[in-house]
Amino acid sequence: MAIQNAITNNPAETGDTEFVQFWNEVLAPKFIRFRHVLVDGLTRHSEAVFPRLPVRQGDRVLDVGCGFGDTAIKLAEIVGPEGEVVGIDCCDAFLAAAEADLAQTGLTNAGFMRGDAEVALPEGAFDFVFARFGTMFFANPVAGMRNMRKALRPGGRMTHIVWRQPADNPWLSMAKDVVLQFLPPPGDGARTCGPGPFSMADEETVRKMMEIAGYTAITFERVDAPVLIGHNVQDAVDFQLAIGPAGEVFREAGEMAEQRRGEIEAALADAIRQQTKAEDGIIMSSSSWVISARNPET
Repeated sequence: MAIQNAITNNPAETGDTEFVQFWNEVLAPKFIRFRHVLVDGLTRHSEAVFPRLPVRQGDRVLDVGCGFGDTAIKLAEIVGPEGEVVGIDCCDAFLAAAEADLAQTGLTNAGFMRGDAEVALPEGAFDFVFARFGTMFFANPVAGMRNMRKALRPGGRMTHIVWRQPADNPWLSMAKDVVLQFLPPPGDGARTCGPGPFSMADEETVRKMMEIAGYTAITFERVDAPVLIGHNVQDAVDFQLAIGPAGEVFREAGEMAEQRRGEIEAALADAIRQQTKAEDGIIMSSSSWVISARNPET
């Protein structure tokens, strides 16, 4: 693939940041375990958005923080054989899963690469840049979004999806509230996934970040959708204690968390049993921003 071959952002040459190392060493195995929640559960948000994305046949598209590659594959289907899609992520395990899924599709217009959008991206190479629940983990969001803009041709468009406020996302905030009844919050030196899932919840703050990064025509659209949090109560409890705000509290508490695991799991199970049950498991309400913008023509 022409674009992919032109990308020189190779962490093997530049060295991983501590943030990227943490994702690969600590978080990626947990995400792999709960792929059924993270892909099936969150797809409802991107499904609500995809029909309206400014993507056309023949476009060249970059999917930043592509994860397991499901959105990149969908984008490749939209742009058709004359188009091209590159998915970029910093986690080796995610990329391996994405490559395996791509091989099953027969698509020849998509590919994946390892890279860090906060470090560098190719300039002026894409018509559209997309990110689903990835930009909110940027340690330096302005730098990351600026690189995304520079990756666009003049006049190109970008869309990224981020979570709104904790109160609008009880599927994440409820579990943390429960766990904090038993454990202390993480300290200042805690290793984390980055600023966190709610770091881009405030419209005014994110708009200013994007303006500083050089975007114009910035729009925000609210999308409310149910998310799957587990196929059953135990699956949902295990998910919450592995990933997200509750998982961070539990992980950082170390031995104390393990000593109180039984109490914590029981309390979480009680809270989860009160949630809506669907055919495929347990669902809760969630809310995201779909943020779109343009790279200026000049």
